[in-house]
Amino acid sequence: MGCLALNASFEPLAILPVRRALRLVLDRKAELLEVDEARVFHSERHHVPCPTVIRLVRYVHVPRKFRRQVTNTFLFARDHYRCQFCGRHRSQLRGREFLTRDHLVPMSRGGDNSWQNVVTACSPCNNRKGNHLPEEVGMHPTHPPHEPNYVELVWAVRKVTATQAKYIKMFYGEDVLRALQYVEQKETAA
Repeated sequence: MGCLALNASFEPLAILPVRRALRLVLDRKAELLEVDEARVFHSERHHVPCPTVIRLVRYVHVPRKFRRQVTNTFLFARDHYRCQFCGRHRSQLRGREFLTRDHLVPMSRGGDNSWQNVVTACSPCNNRKGNHLPEEVGMHPTHPPHEPNYVELVWAVRKVTATQAKYIKMFYGEDVLRALQYVEQKETAA
């Protein structure tokens, strides 16, 4: 498990590798907020418990006015790792079946790679739909595609501990935390 890095304002920024978090703490660029006392790192001069949450000493400006490109990682997370046509979760796929990106309006028919035109599809459904529009083959997505917000993009693909979750809740609120926990529960149940 990585370490949650918070901005000086307590805004969750990223999950860092533990070694990177330790370096920031030792360089006095970050302070320890939460640690795992069971794991301790030793050097010649220092004994530091394993950080689980750190806070940067100086505020780092994070631009929010950018649009995330569609990647399969974020697309599958947005759609909760489920085929939007048959509803199967990736854990229910057999043998050579896998999740793919489907364009509702195929690229060859003028479609694009926008969030509103792509959905997660299992390989059998994607092959069955082929180069057709959903109406032509009677295959409609279970949820209309949308561009996810920044929090969904960044945190839906990360696993957070209960300790780290309290900082996400503190900054983003209970609704975002519930949404992330819903995704994680669906992931572990499937």
